[in-house]
Amino acid sequence: MKPNTYVTAVQDALGQTDFSGLDQAAEVLKTAFREGRQVFVFGNGASAALASHMATDAGKLLIADDGAGGRKRLRILSLNDNSAWLTAIGNDIGYDRVFTEQLANYLRPDDVVIGISGSGGSPNVLHALEFAKSRGATLVGFTSARPSAEKIADLCDVCLRAPLEMMEQIEDLHVIYHHIIVRCVYDAITGQAEA
Repeated sequence: MKPNTYVTAVQDALGQTDFSGLDQAAEVLKTAFREGRQVFVFGNGASAALASHMATDAGKLLIADDGAGGRKRLRILSLNDNSAWLTAIGNDIGYDRVFTEQLANYLRPDDVVIGISGSGGSPNVLHALEFAKSRGATLVGFTSARPSAEKIADLCDVCLRAPLEMMEQIEDLHVIYHHIIVRCVYDAITGQAEA
């Protein structure tokens, strides 16, 4: 593949992006921020790296004055970041449960769960989303245009689907989507834009 072919495909996909989905995801995080809900994010491979990236960016940036002399923060946690717990669950229970077992300890109704799966068919991501749905969480998915992505799309309240099938390009768009959402929330909570 030539570089210009790769870039053109990503540019075209950005033009086909459903921006209403990005707005909806931003609204979910704004509500979580306002109401002190916990946000959990997770994925495999590069999606695990994005989960850590999301928790870092949102946790560091989404802070605002609470009106009483304090600071309000988005409560966000990547379930990929405790390697000891992750590997213990994978070894002792099964890799398909590595996120579900962590959610079983922490998840409360109305919390937010963000599952990232470029294919949309990762068993551990789907299992965790099914569990979270059964517990009354709000579900956000990051996935793609692959046929297997219907699995995650059917589970989520908001599903961001990169309109691509090449994994590297899907991952590129997921990073861009994340940055757009975080900046939208940041502008809203700091008064730089209308909430």
